[in-house]
Amino acid sequence: MHKILRSVATKNLLSKNCLLTILLFISLIVLPSCSSSHVIPLYEYPADWKNFSEREKTILDYSNYLRGRKIFLDPGHGGEDRKNKNSKGDVIEADVNLRVAISLKKYLESAGAQVIISRDKDITVQLAYRSEWANKSGAEIFISIHHNALGKTEDDYTNYTSTYYHARETDYEYEPCNHDIARYIQRDLSYVMRTPGGLGSFDGTYSDYNIYSGEGFSVLRKTNIPAVLVECAFHTNHFEELRLNNEEFNQIQAWGIFRGLAKYLRAGRPEINFLPDSLRLDNDILIASFVLKDSVGINSKSIQIYFDKEEKEFSFDKTTNVVSIKTEIIKPGTYPIRIITANKNGNHSFPYRKNIIVSDSMKVILTD
Repeated sequence: MHKILRSVATKNLLSKNCLLTILLFISLIVLPSCSSSHVIPLYEYPADWKNFSEREKTILDYSNYLRGRKIFLDPGHGGEDRKNKNSKGDVIEADVNLRVAISLKKYLESAGAQVIISRDKDITVQLAYRSEWANKSGAEIFISIHHNALGKTEDDYTNYTSTYYHARETDYEYEPCNHDIARYIQRDLSYVMRTPGGLGSFDGTYSDYNIYSGEGFSVLRKTNIPAVLVECAFHTNHFEELRLNNEEFNQIQAWGIFRGLAKYLRAGRPEINFLPDSLRLDNDILIASFVLKDSVGINSKSIQIYFDKEEKEFSFDKTTNVVSIKTEIIKPGTYPIRIITANKNGNHSFPYRKNIIVSDSMKVILTD
């Protein structure tokens, strides 16, 4: 009897093993075909974007900081410049840049901002004209939107999000406010896309000198207002190319930039105002004073004043927030003056670059 039971049990076990083997074989055939249809989600919905009511609430909240602001958007490439694409040729950077920029424009305008865009369709816009237009537009902030690629066509693995600012911290041309904006945008864009910031930076922000040493990107170098350039992702990556042509995903990308910019504006920035009556020459000593204003307070350790491209000592009255310099002037001429300061949230002032002109009669005036 026991032999019979063992025989039946053995047969049942063999049957089960055969069934499992068959199921495993079927799964090996079926699953690859399922994956090729992209059933697995390629992206996630941000919590404050996934439904209309949450989206509207977020836009309303951020409108407190965006209403009345003037922003310049620059979708890179387009028109005659459509050469940047993936290996298959079906993901064209110029088109992806434009879709992200158009969505970002809608979010910003919904929050009450005024938006200028260098192109709203597939047309050619000369590189130099983008900066020239931005400088004349009266916009406060310039955002250039791009997608990256590697020179090695066989590399379909590399992928990350990066945001660029002009120059390096040690260069006179470096404006820390550009780096501030880059940090805020990078953090939220990278978060909603679920992409890292790359191994070349701890926070995903990079100097454009990393790409073109000593020069940087034309649109950042030639744009006088605060400016950043976003490389949202690598359109050459074998996973990224699956979602960059998805308009819903492009909207999510734009949402990340929108959130980052709004959070930057929410943190505020100092304003620098010249005190006209303070400017004078006293026995060849130039005296000039400026008021630093910010609702959250000035970080006094952040103040820097450059006169004739040399950093100068200064005095700062924490009660009145007045900063003053005294420096020797021995001959007539034009002397550039530059001031940098940050608030207690860590955000720096917008570029403050003026000229002090000393006439032949040793009279002094401040000009732009």
